[in-house]
Amino acid sequence: MPYVNIRITRDGVTAEQKQQLIAGTTELLVRVLNKNPDHTFVLIDEVDTDNWGVGYESTTAYRARAAAAKAAG
Repeated sequence: MPYVNIRITRDGVTAEQKQQLIAGTTELLVRVLNKNPDHTFVLIDEVDTDNWGVGYESTTAYRARAAAAKAAG
């Protein structure tokens, strides 16, 4: 009975994209481990970018800094 937890930042992921993640993850477990899809659970956690950090700062701040640097040339 596989349980897979996928964590992503909350920034515009559509219901269709989430469905693709669920289906693709389930298919991978069926194909590789011969797991029963009816007993395979996939949970998607969406985390606010203020609550996800990278390189000493929140993802919100990191992305803002990266966008500013890109805009500056």
